[in-house]
Amino acid sequence: MEARARARYRARIRTAAGRHPESGGVVKRVGLYPGTFDPITNGHLDIIGRAVKLVDKLIIGVAVNRDKGPLFSLEERVEMVMRETARFSGHAEIEARPFENLLIKYAESCEAKVIIRGLRAVSDFEYEFQMVAMNQKMNHDIETVFLMADPMHQAVSSRLVKEIARLDGSADLFVPPDVYRRLKERFERTKGAR
Repeated sequence: MEARARARYRARIRTAAGRHPESGGVVKRVGLYPGTFDPITNGHLDIIGRAVKLVDKLIIGVAVNRDKGPLFSLEERVEMVMRETARFSGHAEIEARPFENLLIKYAESCEAKVIIRGLRAVSDFEYEFQMVAMNQKMNHDIETVFLMADPMHQAVSSRLVKEIARLDGSADLFVPPDVYRRLKERFERTKGAR
């Protein structure tokens, strides 16, 4: 009897310390950073670079989001995210995966305990606050962590980057070089098709 009590006690201690009692392995802190990433920007990369320091595994959920009419295909966006986030792989395991279902359901399917969101302005907070309230009602075990955008990236959005690139502006200030090249090529093809 005493041996069983000691075993249960050790299991509780291992669980509290982040070890999974059945497998003896470490329980990973899994975070989910969702977005459309059409395209991925330096602002996104800033948030990802900080998020990988908070989790053991970061899943970047690339949303299908047909309502936004993306410039890049889902496959292109996932590939760009993987290419641009490779620099952070020393901090945490990183995966980019497409998704099109309800965010909280996707987080559950990924076994994420944290949803990472970037905030640029007060207007972002109002929308995000509503999302957190709804997500908490559906699953109170998944937390949302807000990371404030670096002041250098507060005005950056994928929508504005696409508009700048479409009008031959300096979008290279807001996206990585390979993404900028792809933007230029896409809009040059679009202009040539007219």
